[in-house]
Amino acid sequence: MVCMRIVVVAGGVGGARFLRGVLAAEPGAEVTAVVNTGDDVTMHGLRVCPDLDTVMYTLGDGIDPGRGWGRRDETWTVKSELAAYGAEPTWFGLGDRDLATHLVRTRMLDAGYPLSQVTAALAERWQPGVTLLPMSDQRVETHVVVTDPDTGRPQAIHFQEWWVRHRAALDASAFVQVGVDEARPAPGVLEAFAAADAVLLAPSNPVVSVGTVLGVPGLREGLLASPARVVGLSPIVGGDVVRGMADRCLPVVGVEVSAEGVGRHYGSRADGGLLDAWLVHETDRADVPGVDVRAVPLLMDSPEATAAMARAALDAAGV
Repeated sequence: MVCMRIVVVAGGVGGARFLRGVLAAEPGAEVTAVVNTGDDVTMHGLRVCPDLDTVMYTLGDGIDPGRGWGRRDETWTVKSELAAYGAEPTWFGLGDRDLATHLVRTRMLDAGYPLSQVTAALAERWQPGVTLLPMSDQRVETHVVVTDPDTGRPQAIHFQEWWVRHRAALDASAFVQVGVDEARPAPGVLEAFAAADAVLLAPSNPVVSVGTVLGVPGLREGLLASPARVVGLSPIVGGDVVRGMADRCLPVVGVEVSAEGVGRHYGSRADGGLLDAWLVHETDRADVPGVDVRAVPLLMDSPEATAAMARAALDAAGV
């Protein structure tokens, strides 16, 4: 018996929780997660991949359930010691348990292993139950163009500084994925799309998560060439974000903060967009020309609700 093959394009916390629902909804499936690496950053000499780690820890039962990121039962001795030395940046904290992951990753990268092989090696410990793939082995980092509060001039800062340090309070005028033009899909990504029975766009940030993944040359084309139906899930419920700051990102690229706005931004696959079907929350309505729009519960407030949400996406994919 051939198992179902599902590909999920995902960001961090929302993507990780949705993937957990996919595994619960279809326990026998072969699931591939293609994960955003535009949030990646080097801190204190260590390579940090927040979205990959959040997916790995969540599916491997090591995540901090309260924060939704980082390790459970974390301690912060190294962070405190770095602060005592005055080592910048102090606004980005690496927990002691989490630090081990970044040490191993950085050592392997420095030895010449590509990120996809490093990720596979790290996943050996956590056994996430999915094939965990970075979107690309090449370094891509999202930067945000803001106005420098001191000079009044445009300034590009790393996405992590905008997101973590400033909590997206600085008005953005553009998002720039540095290095994306030279990037290529990581090994296994295009093959996963070609073999998929369903392709799901997780309810992750459409601009800096899903949008960054699909900005890798050849990756969007690979998705569109897939024989599977492409189903997206709205990250906007009742005109607001459920988690994160997509409401600070969407207007920058001219997209209305609504389920309909995001659906139209992705567009109909028949017209050169991405979607065959679009799931919105049961209280929302969306008119997305050429797309099968379905209203279902989209709040991941329990494992059962998340599994039901994933099942609805698979139903919309026809599998």
